[in-house]
Amino acid sequence: MTMQPIDVTKALFEAFGRGDVDQILTLLHDEVRIEFYGPGIIPYAGFYAGLDEARRFFETVLASVDIHQFDAEDFICEGDKVVVTGHLNLTARVTGGTIDSDFVHVITVADGKWLRFRDFMNTAVAVAAFGMAKAS
Repeated sequence: MTMQPIDVTKALFEAFGRGDVDQILTLLHDEVRIEFYGPGIIPYAGFYAGLDEARRFFETVLASVDIHQFDAEDFICEGDKVVVTGHLNLTARVTGGTIDSDFVHVITVADGKWLRFRDFMNTAVAVAAFGMAKAS
């Protein structure tokens, strides 16, 4: 039985919260496309296509930040689209800078798996956090 878009999205969020990249990959379509908007100073910013690139994206995110808060507040589902709003609070490991922002994720689901994931947040705070000079 194919999972409903909202169910697969909630399951993926749970796997992300556990840092379980292998489980995340089981919830992604073979042709997944990930779009994280922002400049290259953010280690995981960019466009990723396919499962190998998706693994690289999620592993890079999890290796780049310490997650203190990643709270989904609303899951809004219409057809094959799920919009998730929430708040995050992260620390950039390389500098110790804080990334504190609301976020919106726009997800398209096909065949019970994520086909497209777009991330919108205040990238200016991520740029500032990753661009800080490390305290000596």
